[in-house]
Formats: sequence, structure tokens, C-alpha cells
Amino acid sequence: MSQKPIGSQKLAVLIDAENAQASLTPYLLAEIAKYGVASVKRVYGDWTGPQLSGWKDTLLTHSIQPMQQFRYTSGKNAIDSAMIIDAMDLLYTDKFDGFCLVSSDSDFTRLAARIRESGLTVYGFGRRQTPKAFVAACDKFVYTEILQEEKEEGITQKEKPVKESLKDEKLRTLLSVAVEDSGDENGWANLGAVGSEINKYSPDFDPRNYGYRKLSDLMRATGMFEFDEREHKSSQAKTVYVRLKNNRRY
Repeated sequence: MSQKPIGSQKLAVLIDAENAQASLTPYLLAEIAKYGVASVKRVYGDWTGPQLSGWKDTLLTHSIQPMQQFRYTSGKNAIDSAMIIDAMDLLYTDKFDGFCLVSSDSDFTRLAARIRESGLTVYGFGRRQTPKAFVAACDKFVYTEILQEEKEEGITQKEKPVKESLKDEKLRTLLSVAVEDSGDENGWANLGAVGSEINKYSPDFDPRNYGYRKLSDLMRATGMFEFDEREHKSSQAKTVYVRLKNNRRY
């Protein structure tokens, strides 16, 4: 299956109700909409008990299908198993371009890897405590704390001081390597290509983790890069290019 551009992908959204907050659903779906169309929306849990009662209104409002799974044995997560089985059934239909797995459970690590082996994109959503193995198994991983902050603050931007960003050696190296690897002979790199390169190295990278809405805002704040906006001959749109200052790594 040839991959469609981000934003037009047909996605299957599978949610582990025990590892997701119902109150964040509108923000989760808005985030997913950036990557494609949620053609299937399912949430898994044991709906016979009171633990998941907070999901009721959310399911109706957002047309999410609840999938019932009883707990047959204490200590065994039948809910995870049901979600994995359904994911494989959906995978074999060849109707989807990608999957959104919403959970902080490491049990879905192999599932994410298996879906990617079939050439589909995997977007993961979970808390910052999510095991690194599951994060790394996804093409892109978004921490739900970011969505919580957007819910509480109305999507405000909390910019960190430049010096604080520069102290983060891992961030500095990640940005500079991505620019170098996607740049031309003069060191200039298309900002979109830089973002794609970063996600290859670090699936959980997100400028919002550092208090910035956009990658360009974060990169400008570090003071490490110079920017060039180039106009297209056929349109008024501009493409942003970036390179390391003095064409050297920090």
C-alpha cells in the first residue's frame, strides 16, 4: 500500500480505556485529525463496572464504539488482548494507512512494530511514563500531558528562556544533526524535511514538550540557526529553510 500524505491518511483509532482519560478525547481527536481521518474509532474496556462510567457521554458525543471485554482472570489483561486481536483484523483488511494506539501500556510494543512491518504508520498516544520500548516502536508518539496542558490553558504558549533551551544538550544535538542530514551543499535545509528527520531519530519529539507550538519557534529560540523564507514562483506561499549559524554544529 502506497502511503498517503499526512493529513489525508485513513486511520484506525484504538483506545485502551484503562490507560486514557475520557476528558481529553476532544483534544486527542483534534491531534489525530492533523495526521488523517479517523475512519474507525474504538475504545476497549469492561463496561459492566463503574470504573469507566466517565466515558459514557464522550462515546456518544464523538461517535466512538465501545468494545466490551470481560476480565476472565485476575491479573491477566484480556482488554489488551482484545485490542491487539482487533488491530490485526483491521490490518488484514488493507483499508487503512495507519493506526493510532492510545495507551501507556508496554504490551502494545510488539503490535506497533508488527503494524509498521506491514508498511503502515503508527501514531502512539500515552503518558510520559510510557515505556521507551513502546514509544520507539511508533513512528510518532505524542504525550497526553501536552493535550492536558492545552485543555487547561486554552493552547497557550509557555516559552522557556533561550538559555534554558540551550542547556539541553540532547535537544541541541538532535536539531543540529537533523539540519545537517537534510541540508544541501550550502547547509540549507527545508524546515519540513528537518521535522521529518527529527521524528526518525526521536518519535516522541514535539516542540510543545519545550513550551513551543511550532518547530520553527523552538529553533529560533535556541539561537543556533539562521532562517531564510523563499517564495515560490507559481504561488505566494513561502517555504522556510534553516541552517546552522556559521554552518557548524553547536
